[in-house]
Amino acid sequence: MKYIIAFLLCCCFFQPTLFAQQKHSFALGKEDFLLDGKPFQMISGEMHPARIPKQYWRQRIQMAKAMGCNTIAVYVFWNYLEQTPGVFDFTSDNRNIAEFIKLCQQEGMWVLLRPGPYVCAEWDFGGLPAWLLQKPDIKVRCMDSTYMKAVTNYINRLSKEVAPLQCTNGGPILMVQIENEYGSYGNDKIYLEALRKLWLSNGINVPFYTADGPTDFMLEAGNIDSAAIGLDSGGSDADFATAKKHNPDVPVFSSETYPGWLTHWKEAWQHTDTASLLKEVKYLLDHKKSFNLYVVHGGTNFGYWAGANAFSPTQYQPDVTSYDYDAPINEMGQATPKYFAIRKLLKQYVSYPIPDVPKQPEAIKVAPFTLQPFTSIWQHLPTPVHSPQPVPMESLHQNSGFVLYSTTLIGHKSGKLTITEPRDFALVFLDGKFIDTVYRDGGKWTIELPKTNSKNPKLDILVEAMGHINFAQYMIDRKGITDRVTLNGMTLMNWNIYSLPMDEQFIQHLQPTASTDTARNSIFFKGSFSIDTPADTYLDMQHFKKGIVWVNGHNLGRYWNVGPQFKFYCPSNWLKKGSNEVIVFDMHQTEAAQIEGVKSLY
Repeated sequence: MKYIIAFLLCCCFFQPTLFAQQKHSFALGKEDFLLDGKPFQMISGEMHPARIPKQYWRQRIQMAKAMGCNTIAVYVFWNYLEQTPGVFDFTSDNRNIAEFIKLCQQEGMWVLLRPGPYVCAEWDFGGLPAWLLQKPDIKVRCMDSTYMKAVTNYINRLSKEVAPLQCTNGGPILMVQIENEYGSYGNDKIYLEALRKLWLSNGINVPFYTADGPTDFMLEAGNIDSAAIGLDSGGSDADFATAKKHNPDVPVFSSETYPGWLTHWKEAWQHTDTASLLKEVKYLLDHKKSFNLYVVHGGTNFGYWAGANAFSPTQYQPDVTSYDYDAPINEMGQATPKYFAIRKLLKQYVSYPIPDVPKQPEAIKVAPFTLQPFTSIWQHLPTPVHSPQPVPMESLHQNSGFVLYSTTLIGHKSGKLTITEPRDFALVFLDGKFIDTVYRDGGKWTIELPKTNSKNPKLDILVEAMGHINFAQYMIDRKGITDRVTLNGMTLMNWNIYSLPMDEQFIQHLQPTASTDTARNSIFFKGSFSIDTPADTYLDMQHFKKGIVWVNGHNLGRYWNVGPQFKFYCPSNWLKKGSNEVIVFDMHQTEAAQIEGVKSLY
């Protein structure tokens, strides 16, 4: 008997080896992807673990499978994993990339890994860490030595998580993307090859692919030899013919077929035409082309993670907090009419069984409750840094949030005040009185500063960072005041600068004050609501103006009454039975106001 027990103990101890998943080969044919030597069509749906509460990972994967997908494409956000240089977090909240990939495999799904280092994705700085911007002359997405040193550290560390999960090791990862849409940004082939060599040196042995728009110049600059060609997007004979001109010896696929689209503040919600989408997907199916739906499920830009676009030096288009994207699976994980239309189409083509649609989350309503002012930012200022002129927040080792600049006016004390340049939204105060706002977009950065009776008037400028630019040529996007402030042309000197990242730790330590200075705006509000059973809800912020909302210490993201988003997703895992605390920081609101919980985004 003791020998049997010993044998069983050995089996338990060596279980990962004895019962390891089957290893597979994945290769690039001239026309087809080859899984274990046979043509394989990837029907992929993309979703991002960082945008999905961990408790819902499996349900979202199951939803993609039940729509007809056999693969999940996964963006990895470098800045979400290394928020401080050299300190990686693969365990807290929804950062365990390996666990997400293993869930994909458990649900019978293959994986396309999109690890960057740059990803775009409407995510802050396109996934690059904002701390790179601490170096004044940093260049990104090229062979800049500082940048490449950081990239090397990232790839070395991430590889430890993902290399064991390649299909060649019994995992679900079929391919790894090199960079992202590089032909839309630069033409440094040495850089792209350096990335490939880094992955190879870290044990990545599955095929690589690139993803670019279906134009000659983008493909020439963005693709590298022996990497499969992804098209963002590919939906016609002409698109695929253009790609084949650049490399006829590798397969081409639609690496981003768009069932929806992104939305910026001040825009209408973006909704795409389902009929046009189905026509494009049918073309891909008829021609046996692999494709990836970007995105099958979007999720949420919680906290300060939403990015922004800019296509000129004075343009700025910040993304809303929701990443619903008009995707087939909505922000809360529910199937939409678009979902069922795609599912019906895929059922006509795929040979594998498509399971029933799994149970979907249900939302609850929360009765209106009132938030009262309880303190202001002015009662919670940290020790300032003194500087001759303003410096951006990254120079303060700050990645996001707010920063306050204060100085005493000498010489000119009224007139035309110009901030060069405000990134991204500024409130101007004179002697504690709110004067005006300055918004980055459009380049109108001058306001009229009124006369004052004060002998030594104090100027305060509170700046909100609304997301680092994540695409195209203006990505070097430091926040706060990035150059100078002038009054009637005179450069204002001698500033006290207060770093205000407004992270969860800061919020937890807020204390009520006897009086709240409403003349200077920038007020914190507090209230609570009670529920019997935690479930998803959307907090309706229509009665507030502009700021951030926290529930039980968790940052739901930015709100702004310019729309289109007024309702903000609060997942059930951030709620508890009984009383739930809500804190709001509003840059404009001064009076108590109500919030309620509703069941949907729109």
